[in-house]
Amino acid sequence: MQYIPCNLCGADNWTVRFPSTLNGTGQPGVEAFRCTSPDYGEHAQIVECAVCHYVYANPTWEPDDLIGAYETVVDETYAEEREGRELTFEKHLAQLEKMIGRGDGRTLLDIGAYIGVFVEVAARAGWAAEGIEPSTWAAQAAQQRGVRVTEGTLDAPHLVGRQFDVVTMWDVIEHVSDPLGELQKAYALTKPGGTIVVHTMDISSPIAKLMRGRWPWLMAMHVHYFSRRTLSLMIEKAGFRPICVRADGRYLRLGYLASRVAGLSPFAGRISLALINRFKLGSHPVPINFGDLVTVTATKPFK
Repeated sequence: MQYIPCNLCGADNWTVRFPSTLNGTGQPGVEAFRCTSPDYGEHAQIVECAVCHYVYANPTWEPDDLIGAYETVVDETYAEEREGRELTFEKHLAQLEKMIGRGDGRTLLDIGAYIGVFVEVAARAGWAAEGIEPSTWAAQAAQQRGVRVTEGTLDAPHLVGRQFDVVTMWDVIEHVSDPLGELQKAYALTKPGGTIVVHTMDISSPIAKLMRGRWPWLMAMHVHYFSRRTLSLMIEKAGFRPICVRADGRYLRLGYLASRVAGLSPFAGRISLALINRFKLGSHPVPINFGDLVTVTATKPFK
């Protein structure tokens, strides 16, 4: 692991916000980096920049170790939750299209596309959509469905010199070693006048402040923790101009939701799952919004 300066302002002056809850200092197993990991509350030391109040894990994983974990991750549980993901992404896409219009063949790149659910939803709606994803398993799962997802990162050779009308990052920015660097690469991949959408957890939300160290999004796989302010500032620093900042929820099957509850409280999880199974509601999707997920939509100015 390595100590790092603030990714937003570059300062190396911080205070501990949440002490590490990991045993020892080694990197957890690759299963901790699955999108559906239930390891809530297990995290590295989390600090707050004394200059700009940006929050991040410090020390954190070496960049090569981090990308290696995501390249080898396998997450069958995520695939089983596909119906809820599709409903969530259909809602996200509808909100985006209200601002910038329908796809009508325009190009879209989804960064960290995982098994390609958003790419598939966007393509179905008329976008020329494709994705990039470091996980071998996830990229292959998308390809098996005929979805255009390429294994790799934003440094992939096939992206060099290309630009897209829309670039999206759904639940990605909190996982990478250098968020500002990734946003700068995304800026180069966005057409002038184009749009970027960044979705992540909001550590400044009321529920995060209320729960403090019990906030479930404090996890080993999350390296950076944004507020609405710091996320907007970083997007601006990368060259974009934010036009909309909003809280966003998601759809989850009740059975999957019960499994998430079990990660926080095994007893409550067992009771919830027993009731859901009794009434055969496990596959029923429900909208969930605790106000601690934020989406920033921004544009790349014309020069």
